[in-house]
Amino acid sequence: MPRGLLFLAGAIAAEVVATSALKASEGFTRLWPSLVVALGYGVAFYLLSLTLRTIPVGIAYAIWSGIGVVLIALIGWAVLKQPLDAPALLGIALIVAGVLVIQLFSKASAH
Repeated sequence: MPRGLLFLAGAIAAEVVATSALKASEGFTRLWPSLVVALGYGVAFYLLSLTLRTIPVGIAYAIWSGIGVVLIALIGWAVLKQPLDAPALLGIALIVAGVLVIQLFSKASAH
């Protein structure tokens, strides 16, 4: 896997961890979840900055946000028991399809 994609995968993972901890931070009133949020977003943005050395910002951000949205929706469903109705599932499928189109067919995403 190219280095830029490894940095991007790490950025996505860190952002998903940070976003998942937001609810537990209770508006940044709980110390440990708040630290997870701050550290996670810091790591995510640092790794995203490294990603941008080899992947254009628009492509990197589209992949980062798209995969992040899908993972957070799935965590909300599986862990927080938040329901996903048919339109939500369709939207998630379209996001995944968009990321795949970028990765598989776009020359702009060359790395």
